[in-house]
Amino acid sequence: MTKQKKKSKQKKREHNGGDDALAKQAALDESRRRREAERSRELSRELCASRHDGVEWCEYEGEVNLPEVMRLVDDDLSEPYSIFTYRYFVKNWPSLCLLAKIEGETVACVVSKAEVENSQLVAGEACYRGYIAMLAVNNTYRRSGIGTALVCRSIERMRAMGCAEVILETETTN
Repeated sequence: MTKQKKKSKQKKREHNGGDDALAKQAALDESRRRREAERSRELSRELCASRHDGVEWCEYEGEVNLPEVMRLVDDDLSEPYSIFTYRYFVKNWPSLCLLAKIEGETVACVVSKAEVENSQLVAGEACYRGYIAMLAVNNTYRRSGIGTALVCRSIERMRAMGCAEVILETETTN
């Protein structure tokens, strides 16, 4: 065998070894991504779990819930919304408008949406982006985890709809 052929074979072995290393790294990265995703789902399930005695978790049922949602949001958020803004969200995404009730009174709500995003994240497929538009919790029930549970429930629903990301805007004073 000539020196040139030996060098060529050696380069092929080195190249294939590099491919093997890349494949192993890709497998490790995929395994790590799956573990992190499962941990995230477990954490989300735990946060979403109802540990709040007496709290009834509800989905927006229609116009009958609109005054309750408007009252909560208007009391808690500095940005005034018109009734048309509320209706835009609750009519188009009623399953993403969630309420927490205690003894029949709505004490917290989250209003969200999920839309197709023109993005390069998933080539050739529709990519959804979630958006949490409003989150309000009655002062009496703050710091009890009800808001967190509502947000988690909303995010879980957006995930089920295929959202690749969720956006939440908040005021700097919040």
